[in-house]
Amino acid sequence: MVRMSALASALSFRRLVESSATLRMLRADHVAVMAAILSEHLGAPGTRLDTVDLHELVDEDLFELRDHFDMSGRSAKAYCDDWRNAGILVRRPATDARGETYELSAAGFDALRILEQLETPQATVTESRLMAIASSLHQLAIDTDPDAGRRLRALESERRRIDAEIARIRKGDPRARVLDRKRAKERVTDVLNQAQGMPADFARVRARFEELNHSLRTSLLESDGAHGSALDEVFRGMDLIEDSEEGRTFSAFSAFVRDPEQSAAFEEDISAILSRDFAGDLPLRSRQALRSLMRDMKDGSRVVQGVLTEFARGLRRYVHSHEYVTDRAMRSLLQEALAQAVPARLHVRPFTPVGEEMELSAVRMGSVGAMILHDPADFDTGQALGEAETVTVDFTALAAVARESEIDFDELSENVNAVLAEARGAPATVGEILARHPATQGVASVIGLVSLAATQGEIDLDEAEELFWHGTDGIARRAVVQRHVFTKEVDV
Repeated sequence: MVRMSALASALSFRRLVESSATLRMLRADHVAVMAAILSEHLGAPGTRLDTVDLHELVDEDLFELRDHFDMSGRSAKAYCDDWRNAGILVRRPATDARGETYELSAAGFDALRILEQLETPQATVTESRLMAIASSLHQLAIDTDPDAGRRLRALESERRRIDAEIARIRKGDPRARVLDRKRAKERVTDVLNQAQGMPADFARVRARFEELNHSLRTSLLESDGAHGSALDEVFRGMDLIEDSEEGRTFSAFSAFVRDPEQSAAFEEDISAILSRDFAGDLPLRSRQALRSLMRDMKDGSRVVQGVLTEFARGLRRYVHSHEYVTDRAMRSLLQEALAQAVPARLHVRPFTPVGEEMELSAVRMGSVGAMILHDPADFDTGQALGEAETVTVDFTALAAVARESEIDFDELSENVNAVLAEARGAPATVGEILARHPATQGVASVIGLVSLAATQGEIDLDEAEELFWHGTDGIARRAVVQRHVFTKEVDV
């Protein structure tokens, strides 16, 4: 039994290794280069790039990567074709313009996530993760208990625990303290780790809808007679794709994301978490991921919802326009021809001349999007460049040009740290910084201070502050914003 079990497992794993696009990417020769390029250009949730744009970006990357990696001189298009054939990239027609687009498949997202987890592994099993597992199991045991008495006792026990916690908070009991910084950071990390799988989930759901759409169209052609079950349901107005198990599951998620009340509550919770003291200890990437979590969920839901609607409408149009009748007739003719070819193969060889000639196109067939017109202007280098006179560069003028185009965060950081040093560690608001150090770049300085406070300080959502400054034109201006507070020194 052990040998049979090991053999069955080995065969199953071998089939997985041969068929899994995720493992195919991880064992590729240039997996480091592939992962870096795809993560940079297509790693964000819902990212789609025109094929020509992606080819140009990858060519620029390859020009630099060849100095450090032993790679061939193949073009970006050749690499992208290989990645598409391997199931890492998905190439689809563009919906809003002519041409085609590239996006990462679910296998590509899974491979990138595995590499990120290997690069930054979790050191230990966190307490928050164990508590989440225990809480989920306990709630599952209650929700699935057929005994109403035990369920009532469990709910009453939970109510007593909540009432006791409320009483401790009202009394100021030290046992009712807030979550410490370490445990709070662990819980945020666990939430973000779970959210990392959403792009792959969205891509997987979209691929599943494509398979379902194809199988339903196939069933319409293969159904005998004029009254197939799928055909009757479409004629009755049923959306077979939206009514499928995958469609109902996704619709429930989409309803949550689109609900204004639930979305607003979700955003408020994220804002509250980011305003806590421990949020300042989180890496910048984690704070950005948490802040954009709801937007990423909405973007992914919008893309999949569009695909779901497109397939559902296309299926109804395919049936109501009676296109399926023509396809079914063509399928019947092909089947008849194949049936007659089986006995004929015993008497006629496949390459026997039949006395008929058919002119074939000599043009090599390919995608129209791959064709590039020759433009002589692209090779025009213009007039010959002459030698410029050597002049002395004015550093002051260069610095002034730089200050006109960019915010001087070095100056703003020095101003903030100077005010905090004078106050001996006491918090300082953006308005207090502007009062001590005027905005030398006008509104750009104000925006820079607010940006620094949002990333390295705290935001008081309950209070507002009035800011005063003079613009670069010398005119006094004012604005009312949420109160931004600096609690510690900042760095650029």
